[in-house]
Amino acid sequence: MTDTIINSQQQSSFRIVPAAGLCVVGVVVAALIVAVSTNSLWAIDFFHVVGGATWTILDLFLGFVIGPILGKLSVSARAEFTKKFMPKMLLIMPTVVLCTLAAGFQLARHQDRLVANYHLHLWLIASYIVVAIMALIALGILEPANVAVLFELKKPTPNGEVIAKLMKRFIYSAGATGAMQIATLVIMTRLATS
Repeated sequence: MTDTIINSQQQSSFRIVPAAGLCVVGVVVAALIVAVSTNSLWAIDFFHVVGGATWTILDLFLGFVIGPILGKLSVSARAEFTKKFMPKMLLIMPTVVLCTLAAGFQLARHQDRLVANYHLHLWLIASYIVVAIMALIALGILEPANVAVLFELKKPTPNGEVIAKLMKRFIYSAGATGAMQIATLVIMTRLATS
């Protein structure tokens, strides 16, 4: 039965927010702040490229590799995977989104691409629209589903059906943003080569 999947000893064996990961996030965000405040073109470009590549890879991997695998696992195997995977994603995705968006905006500002007479202004607007939708999905759908799954797994008797439903939302949303990442790659390579 999917309603009861884990005993109470297993629930307490994981942390919703890994403390060590918060230190890494703090270092990355501090480095991003330094890059933006010093207006270092290389550092800003580094954060944008690395953040964007990480976001793209994660979305594609989650949506098209992990999703189908999770769908075929038993509920207890999905729960065990989720306890180990989701706390890390709770820290990784917001950090990656923040780095990509902040550095991307600063890069466009630094290169004077925010002006209306920029010859690829429509491409830039298209990138803002696509990335804004992806950020809303990542922070408005993926992260709340992630947090809800983790809190459900902490309960004395987690509801497997609730977890399955939330995980489907997480994986389908990641797949949707993965598909949108293809559009982002087209737009970004167009902007980078002109």
